[in-house]
Amino acid sequence: MTMINAYDPAGAGAVPERERQMIARRQRLLGPAYRLFYENPVHVVRGEGARLYDPDGNAYLDVYNNVACVGHSHPHVVEAIARQAAVLNTHTRYLNDLVLDYAERLLALFPPALAHVMFTCTGSEANDLALRIARAHTGGTGFIVTRFAYHGVTGTLAGMSPSLGKGAPLGEAVRTVPAPDSYRTEGDAGARFAQDVEAAIADMKRAGIRPAGLIVDTIFSSDGIFPDPAGFLAPAVEAIRRAGGVFIADEVQPGFGRTGAHMWGFARHGITPDMVSLGKPMGNGHPIAGLVVQPEVVESFGRTVRYFNTFGGNPVSCAAGMAVLDVIEKEGLLDNARRVGAYLKAGLDNLAQRHEVIGDVRGAGLFVGVELVRDRASRAPAGDIAARLVNGLRERRILISAAGPAGNILKIRPPLVFSEADADLFLAATDEVLGGLAP
Repeated sequence: MTMINAYDPAGAGAVPERERQMIARRQRLLGPAYRLFYENPVHVVRGEGARLYDPDGNAYLDVYNNVACVGHSHPHVVEAIARQAAVLNTHTRYLNDLVLDYAERLLALFPPALAHVMFTCTGSEANDLALRIARAHTGGTGFIVTRFAYHGVTGTLAGMSPSLGKGAPLGEAVRTVPAPDSYRTEGDAGARFAQDVEAAIADMKRAGIRPAGLIVDTIFSSDGIFPDPAGFLAPAVEAIRRAGGVFIADEVQPGFGRTGAHMWGFARHGITPDMVSLGKPMGNGHPIAGLVVQPEVVESFGRTVRYFNTFGGNPVSCAAGMAVLDVIEKEGLLDNARRVGAYLKAGLDNLAQRHEVIGDVRGAGLFVGVELVRDRASRAPAGDIAARLVNGLRERRILISAAGPAGNILKIRPPLVFSEADADLFLAATDEVLGGLAP
């Protein structure tokens, strides 16, 4: 399966010679499995705030990368990493205050029931650990995911990430349910999603599979970004718990203040998960991730299996994580995500008044989806138009991508330092590109 917004070597004629040589070298050294974004891939050499820069000093507005959540190369995070690297970096089998200080500060941001944290290096590792704990706690093996979900790259998680395509077939004990698409379906989104989860549970039981858990990205990032109405996840969580399973909130994309009103996406739904996986933005690009878990859920696993991760929870990573929390707090980035996100969404709603191709604008904070359609009556997905828009913006040095099964939903998730002025640049360029696209 081709990746959404993937570079196609067949169109390499539009790529400058310097970058063509780099692509050839990359293919020779890294092999065939890696992918690049855009028809004309972007060559970046540094970043600062909400900007990336190419070798010629040209600035690109970053409207996509949630990893550098407090801004590319934030000086406070850079200094914290360098300072700790000059003192000590080792693993968690030695006593060290920093991992405990960070764990204490991180856990204070969660409901009291979520009282343990286990550190990893990537969100994939955190989700894989969650699956192991769920199996030990429930005695089950069956998991439910949404139909275009992405949860990671391990062997098990690839089998629970339908967005990877046919090359990563679903696991035998995995069942999929439709994402709660309030644009295309009528009625109560929460009740409908819970019914689909219950149907998946029943199908597992008919096959002799005991349910272990429901895992969802709490803003359904890969499915197409479905944040509303707030609270709709609660009935599905109740359904999986009635069946003896656990609820795992994958906060790798929506976490760390991105949705604006709360630090975590699940908080919008008034629920307390059994486990919460963290990743991408946790270290602002430094590889730190983790799993926050209720003590009784991890008890069986901890009693029978020792957990160790060579680099998970090392002092340098914890220093990076602590610095990210400093910046989110001191620079008021939760409020910035709420305020600028509302400003951006209002601007996109205005664009929808001028461009019929925009069928829906939805989002929470600085995580916004814009669905492009052939016409508003049929709501037929316009993936080709989305691709042209994404690449048109790239040529104007604005970086964005798309999501959803048809690749027709703009995926907007800039660094949390994104400003109203940045939003204005993005909105003006989007208006210009859409205006120049033939129907």
